[in-house]
Amino acid sequence: MFRSELSRQISDDCARKRVDRPGRRTHHDNGQTAGEHDTSPYDIARETVVPEAIGRSLHNECRLVRIRIVLQVLLSVVLIGCASSPRIPYRAEDAANAEINGFHQIRSNLDAQSDTMAEPPPRATSSLKTEMNYLVISGGGSGGAFSAGVLKAWSKTGRRPQFDIVSGVSTGALIVPYAFLGSSYDDVLVDLYTSGVAKDLVDVKWLPRGLLGTSLLKQQPLRRLIEIHVTGDVVKAVAAEHRKGRRLLVLTSNLDSQRAVIWDMGAIANSGEPNSLRLFQDVLMASASIPGIYPAVLIRAHSGKRIFEEMHSDGGSGSQILTVPESLMTSPKLAKARPEIRLNMYVLVNNALMPEFSTVTNNTLSVMARAYAVQIKSQTRSALLASYMYAQRTGIHFHVASIDRQLSYSVLDPFNTEYMRTVFNIGYSEMIAGTLWKDKPVFSPAN
Repeated sequence: MFRSELSRQISDDCARKRVDRPGRRTHHDNGQTAGEHDTSPYDIARETVVPEAIGRSLHNECRLVRIRIVLQVLLSVVLIGCASSPRIPYRAEDAANAEINGFHQIRSNLDAQSDTMAEPPPRATSSLKTEMNYLVISGGGSGGAFSAGVLKAWSKTGRRPQFDIVSGVSTGALIVPYAFLGSSYDDVLVDLYTSGVAKDLVDVKWLPRGLLGTSLLKQQPLRRLIEIHVTGDVVKAVAAEHRKGRRLLVLTSNLDSQRAVIWDMGAIANSGEPNSLRLFQDVLMASASIPGIYPAVLIRAHSGKRIFEEMHSDGGSGSQILTVPESLMTSPKLAKARPEIRLNMYVLVNNALMPEFSTVTNNTLSVMARAYAVQIKSQTRSALLASYMYAQRTGIHFHVASIDRQLSYSVLDPFNTEYMRTVFNIGYSEMIAGTLWKDKPVFSPAN
């Protein structure tokens, strides 16, 4: 739309140059000059006899018109960038010691060497505990419908465990509060991922302005969706489960420090702070905000007396899945806390792990989207392999499921309802059939 409008403006401007050139006559039967009657630019171009020198002049003028319009567009981009909200500057030392006012021990960096969140939850150390279950839900946009289908079917089988730990990234972050709270919230997920409500997240009229702004899509539709579904009652229920020793974790990416951040959502919910609901929603919002598609979320923090705002965005930029902190990848500490406990890790990947062939259209948007998809697939594979190898070393029973077939998908219609329903049905039917889980990552199609 934007490119075609620019081309039309250039063509019209050049046409006016041809029409308005003084002293030029056209070969009409009545001898009128071009300005004496209405003639389209196409008629003028066809009927005018233009000497070679004048032709070169017209060509140069049209080229200057194009340059002028392109410069106007670039200037608009610069002005819009300059008009963006100014940020409070802060230092790396401030970032290293940053805290959220009123909250304590609610987050840790994924790459931290010493991590209190790496400790097993209290339920895992109970003498009555014989099994511990960890549910991991990846990013994947509208592919989150796959996990919604799996959870709904899992409840129907009657074999869905109560998870001791649940973690989510990006679209997975929107799912995990309900997965954490149990089967009674399945219908909320079904509505979110199959009713068509997700279509409202894309405002087509905003896209031309979004190309020159801070993001392609507005933040308000996603925030409104979160505020409607993640209510005070939901947060209170999460807090109650946290007090029982269960843990709910969400990953965001701190763009300022270039570090992935693990948020203990139960600790936020259980803090008793008056703004706990808002922070809970902000973290979910940030984790699900794909850079460039949705605006990043600014979270107010302080270091000593210095107050500033951290910029948090899609957790998938840091890692597509959150299994264990990176420092634990070389230490079997969690698994050996209670060796007699059976540890089960269930990883739901809201994407395809296998290669998906498609002839890519040779234009900027298509190439960028395809390259981004390749990058996400590669990042997910690497994270899965690291988690699988860790599970092998520590005796964790590893289970993984993904969208194992190629489906038609358009980046121009990212929340297509039919696509989401199809993906939901794949997860649901495979869980019911008992064919969903694999005991190791598989990256190639069966054939």
